Amino acid sequence: MARAAPIEALAIAHDADLAACTTLRVPARARLLATLSDESALPALAGLVDREGRLPLVLGGGSNLLLTGDPAMPVLRVALKGIRVAPDADAAGGTADEVLVEAAAGESWDGLVRATLAQGLCGLENLALIWGSVGAGPVQNIGAYGVELRERFDSLRAVEIATGRVRRFDAADCAFGYRDSVFKHAGGVGWLVLSVRLRLTRRCAPRLEYGELRDELATRGVHPDHEPATAMAIADAVSAIRRRKLPDPETLPNAGSFFKNPVVETAAAQALRERFPAAPVHAVPGGFAKLSAGWLIEHAGFKGARRGDAGVAPQHALVLVNHGHATGAELLALAREIQAAVLQRFGVALEPEPVVV
Repeated sequence: MARAAPIEALAIAHDADLAACTTLRVPARARLLATLSDESALPALAGLVDREGRLPLVLGGGSNLLLTGDPAMPVLRVALKGIRVAPDADAAGGTADEVLVEAAAGESWDGLVRATLAQGLCGLENLALIWGSVGAGPVQNIGAYGVELRERFDSLRAVEIATGRVRRFDAADCAFGYRDSVFKHAGGVGWLVLSVRLRLTRRCAPRLEYGELRDELATRGVHPDHEPATAMAIADAVSAIRRRKLPDPETLPNAGSFFKNPVVETAAAQALRERFPAAPVHAVPGGFAKLSAGWLIEHAGFKGARRGDAGVAPQHALVLVNHGHATGAELLALAREIQAAVLQRFGVALEPEPVVV
């Protein structure tokens, strides 16, 4: 490895088992696993770039990653911790109710949501119980129940792995899209997120566009048409829905939603509805429509399907699961089988959401 000496500043393990480092729990080993728990070690990151110029594979919570074998490159696990509510002066430019919260990349996302709710801060309640780390949030532009991270985003700090240079990215720099950001493309590859700053508020403005969420609140005695729903009530309702629909990765390993909801031209969506009137279609700006990947997969016959230990969750067709000893290659083969079947039946191409290595 090039520039090997500086990596002594990181916690290093050789021939490390990665099965427990991802929520799919597939077998894989890293010839070198480095754990970053303090920013004082940032200058050492350049030592993880190998002689061929390959960057390390970055691991956060491992909830959006499918390993199909042993990574050829070193693996870098981010374990930076800390959550800070910025002084009011830092929130200049917003309203009097706004508060900036900065969280280190290694914090769990749901832990951050709960920590902000405990301090009476609103804005992240619709994003409760999303697995993974804070650092992965902006990379994926995570979203749920009508809210995306970019709507609460202020900025982030990141380090260029090959040089150790640290810079701040604002929303425009991040080029957020649907489950997308600059960090998935050429302009952002090679940058490691260190911390994320979010703009939250002390005044709750509930986002309840989803009927499923309103129904869950009603079962809990909260009727938004007659009384405001608190941020905590919304987070609890979202968490309850997610627990019903999505298997717990601790008991049935999975990576959450395995495919993105396809976005197609409005004409294509209308043609699909003519053939399949029950197909869910949601209009999005720009003359496009969003389809339900879960509905397409279920109606292609894959809900609850198994290929050995690689399977589709019986609760939700959008979730691929490891029933025990599935390999990453077996899960990828099942994903490709699903893609081919959906394309043949509906003429719609599905795109995987997790990073496949």
